[in-house]
Amino acid sequence: MAICVVGHSNPDTDSVTSAISLAALLNAQGQEAKACMQCAAADLNPESAMVLERFGLAAPEQIADAAGKDIALVDFSDIAQGPAGLDKANVVTIVDHHKIGDVTTNNPILFRAEPVGCTGTVLNKMFKDAGVAIPKAVAGGMLAAILSDTVNFKSPTCTDDDKAAVADLKVVAGVEDTESLFMDMLKAKSSVAGVPAKDLLFRDYKDFDMKGNKVGVGQLELATLDQVADIRADLMKAMEAVKADGRHSVLLMLTDVVKEGTDLVVLSDDPALIESAFNGKLANSSMWVDGMMSRKKQTIPNLQKAFGC
Repeated sequence: MAICVVGHSNPDTDSVTSAISLAALLNAQGQEAKACMQCAAADLNPESAMVLERFGLAAPEQIADAAGKDIALVDFSDIAQGPAGLDKANVVTIVDHHKIGDVTTNNPILFRAEPVGCTGTVLNKMFKDAGVAIPKAVAGGMLAAILSDTVNFKSPTCTDDDKAAVADLKVVAGVEDTESLFMDMLKAKSSVAGVPAKDLLFRDYKDFDMKGNKVGVGQLELATLDQVADIRADLMKAMEAVKADGRHSVLLMLTDVVKEGTDLVVLSDDPALIESAFNGKLANSSMWVDGMMSRKKQTIPNLQKAFGC
C-alpha cells in the first residue's frame, strides 16, 4: 500500500509542495508514496496553483478519508487539521516546523520537526542526509514554499537555515531572481478581486484547541490593506458564520507585507481576552499589531498564553 503524504487542511504552498517533496524522497528511497492534499486541484489557493504551474508540478491527489491508510504528515501534527479518519490511519512519518500537536501513534515513527520557517527547509536537509538529489521541479516548489512561509525572509520565523536552503534550492531549480519569484507569488496570493469572502477567510485558515475552546485563525497576506477595504463587511459576515459553528473565537490576520504588520480582525466570546493576548484595544472588531507577520510565532503562542494553555 502506497504511503499517502498529506499536509494540513486549507493547504498553503508549503503544505502542498512538502507533500510532493516527501513523496519524491520516499520513492527515491524505495518506499512507494504519493502526494495528497485535502482539497481538489481546482480549490488550491492562487499562490499554490501559480507555483505548481511555474515549476511544472502536478497537483497532489485529493484524499477524503485517511482511515485504514498509511499516512505521512507534512506541515502539521494536529488531528483537527488532518483529513477525516486520521485517528484511524496508520501514521508512519511526520515532518513539520510547528509545535508538536496531538497526533499519536502505536509504534515508533520518523518524526522530524525543527524550529525553522518552513517544512521545505527541513526536507532540504532530509534529501541531503539521504544523499538523494532533489529533482529540479521539486526544488522549485520547495524554494517557493520557503520564500512564502518566511515572507521573503521578513517573518520572525525565518532562520539562517531557511536562507541557506534558499541558496541551495535556487541553484537546483535554476532560479536566479528570487525577489521576482516572491513578488509574482505575492501578486497571486494577495489577489482578492471576485473571490467570495468565505473563500478568502479559508485561503489560509487553521483551527486550534485552546484549553477546550475552538479558535480559528485565518491569514491573508496583502500588498496593501486597501485591497480589502471594500469587502471588510463581507469578511466579517463570513467570520460570523464560521464562529457560529461552535467556535469561541475567529481571528483573521490581514497582513500588510510592505508595512510589516497586521490588521487583526476579531470575533470572540471574550474580546477582552484577545485584547490581553496582544496588548491592544479593539475598535470596530479590529486592531493594528505592528510587526505581526507570523501566525505560528506571533499569534498562536500569544493566544495559548492568554487561554492558559
